[in-house]
Amino acid sequence: CLHEGFEQQVTRTPEAIAVVYEQHQLTYAELNQRANQLARHLQILGVGPDDLVGIYMERSLEMVVGVLGILKAGGAYVPLDPSYPKTRLEFMLNDAQVKVLLSQQGLLETLPSSEAQVVCLESDWSTIAQASSGNLHPTVTPDNLAYVIYTSGSTGMPKGVLTDHRAICNRLLWMQEAYPITSDERILQKTPFSFDVSVWEFFWPLWVGATLVVAKPEGHKDSRYLIELMVQHQIATVHFVPSMLAVLLQDPQVHTLTSLKRVFCGGETLSIQLQTDIFNLLRCELHNLYGPTEAAIDVTAWPCQMEQDSGVIPIGRPIANTQLYILDPQLQPIPIGVSGELHIGGVGLARGYLNRPELTAARFIDNPFGAGRLYKTGDLARYRTDGAIEYLGRIDHQVKLRGFRIELGEIEAVLNQHPEVHQGVVVAQADN
Repeated sequence: CLHEGFEQQVTRTPEAIAVVYEQHQLTYAELNQRANQLARHLQILGVGPDDLVGIYMERSLEMVVGVLGILKAGGAYVPLDPSYPKTRLEFMLNDAQVKVLLSQQGLLETLPSSEAQVVCLESDWSTIAQASSGNLHPTVTPDNLAYVIYTSGSTGMPKGVLTDHRAICNRLLWMQEAYPITSDERILQKTPFSFDVSVWEFFWPLWVGATLVVAKPEGHKDSRYLIELMVQHQIATVHFVPSMLAVLLQDPQVHTLTSLKRVFCGGETLSIQLQTDIFNLLRCELHNLYGPTEAAIDVTAWPCQMEQDSGVIPIGRPIANTQLYILDPQLQPIPIGVSGELHIGGVGLARGYLNRPELTAARFIDNPFGAGRLYKTGDLARYRTDGAIEYLGRIDHQVKLRGFRIELGEIEAVLNQHPEVHQGVVVAQADN
């Protein structure tokens, strides 16, 4: 399970620094003890396996404690980004029917109304701290839920993706095998926790004894702040969506990022020009990753190469325990070089969508080639002659905007609520 990988590391390096946030830090032992106390408090409030617990917090040490505490209690965390519109947060809270909601003192005034019991990690800590700080007896299995992340929905309603421990642990084990990091490295956590990339940013370093450096709230939007933070903490590994990376490379201080060993890109198409700029300015490894939230973050990986100067950068080949199929509408395999819909199989697949059985049945179909299910991504792709996969776009109206996955139908549904709008159409336009 996700938290058990962390607990194993605690026994190996209890005094090592686990997480740093501005002027504060926690060792592995301290982080583990706080998360254990919170977990016991949550269990007293009735949290157990597959129970959903909301977490409405800004990036902070408390957020890391909160995520770990929920998992250790047996629950699955539901990230609720304070920057989201209130109506969207209210829908997510009502849809998830969370038993308990973790928050912070400064956010209580903006908390959407719900039936959940609110636990404030600052003001309630004196009560939480009375619980035992030792590890809890295991109550969950790899088949239990770890988190539920909401993605844009074409009908106007966001949909919660149900991800279990087995799926996300497979992803982390593959990542450490493919790109081994060491205990003396520092990893930056800057992705909003409402996006699944944040899960590996949180847990990959905590599984291997490295140090997690947490960016301040809204800091992920400020390239100068990010550069200064990465230089200060000698960050070795970082993730960027290509559009944000392009902004970062324009900063005159980008040459100071000498500690970077590897940059991961995902969420958008990586261009040849951006790849060239990265190699010229950063001189580190560059890896292009692809995957939907429905398949535990990433399902393919491609090591970028300096000599590639034409064509399209592929999304690569499948990660461990993952099968990919490019199929026509009749679910027949398509020849090399011909475009079709990418389908994903393997242990990384989500359980489905929360409270959406019809949508789950439509997108998670029986695998015609073997056991299990396939997820219909809606992405067009093709095989190259070397077996790598190229991403070609969408078969529907979903778009990616600066890494955000947006269903244009969700915006159209809102426009169509206006009494004077008979029909609304939303398009994405390139804007330089």
